[in-house]
Amino acid sequence: MFRVAAFILTAVLVVVVNGQISPSCTRTYTVQPHDFCDLISAKENVSTYQLATVNSGIINADCTNIFAGEVLCLGLQGQDCTQVSVVQPTGDSCTSIASAAGIDITTLLDNNPNVNTDCTNIFPGEVLCVAPTSTSN
Repeated sequence: MFRVAAFILTAVLVVVVNGQISPSCTRTYTVQPHDFCDLISAKENVSTYQLATVNSGIINADCTNIFAGEVLCLGLQGQDCTQVSVVQPTGDSCTSIASAAGIDITTLLDNNPNVNTDCTNIFPGEVLCVAPTSTSN
């Protein structure tokens, strides 16, 4: 499970320094025309939460301020979940997503701190981390 507080603090402190991607960034992506956060997340195997968190000083909450040519960090060294699942429009729930990934609900929720315990705030197209164990130190 991610150590949420450490992950967020690390992301905020090291991702972007003076407009440059930090050396702690393990993967980057250059935004293409017509990209949006969930599309980037699905295409690049990064959870929606992780993309937003590691780019918290760059991407706004609605992800409406990214532009073609912009370079985004996709993950940080030691904290990069690349096992993901895209929430489907019909039938997906935290239980079905966790089951399909072979993990329990607790692990799914720990990996996706943006998801509430009742799992009522996931939406189609959202990309969730389904790693079986922590990818943080």
